[in-house]
Amino acid sequence: CCISSIDEAKLAIKYGASALGLVSQMPSGPGVISDEKIIEIMKVIPDNTDSFLLTSETSSEEIIKQHNKFKTKTLQLVDKVDTVVYQELSRQLPGTVLVQVVHVTNDLSVEYATEVSQYVDAILLDSGNPDLKVKELGGTGRVHNWQLSKKIRETVNIPVILAGGLNSENVREAIKTVEPYAVDLCSGVRTNGQLDEVKLKQFFNSVRNFC
Repeated sequence: CCISSIDEAKLAIKYGASALGLVSQMPSGPGVISDEKIIEIMKVIPDNTDSFLLTSETSSEEIIKQHNKFKTKTLQLVDKVDTVVYQELSRQLPGTVLVQVVHVTNDLSVEYATEVSQYVDAILLDSGNPDLKVKELGGTGRVHNWQLSKKIRETVNIPVILAGGLNSENVREAIKTVEPYAVDLCSGVRTNGQLDEVKLKQFFNSVRNFC
């Protein structure tokens, strides 16, 4: 996630990233880039690499407007939306994958994940807090309670992606504990906000050696 340039996109793909996350306007957190930059990066993402647009919009009209501009394969909804929004997105954007972020804070997160799982294609478990005055909708660099994440993964019937403070030192334990479909990260492979090739290589080595 948090890909901020063509060079970062190419570096992530070089080491084996299956998907690249492009962050549109957010109330807080790292990685936000301009619409123009998202369009620029989209042009170099190969067909066999997934593209995620992280959006904090909550209305179907605004989300669809973004998708029509960027045309990513996947929409990652980082805030809660009404049920009718999922239905409208599925109707108007057939073939676009919908991923709902669930910020894992307590047992209520398990209930929420179970509820929304019937409307989306996958769930991404992160460490934000949408209930703060300035919403945390991702990119915190914090690890959350993996036991709750495991409970969610065991409860829902769709793929679960694990995020939140992952790095080369803890990713194997995270995979062993939660058994997610995929893992997602931002700060764990960055130094001073920039994608770090050494950390990126170490991370992918940790994942491959475990698997």
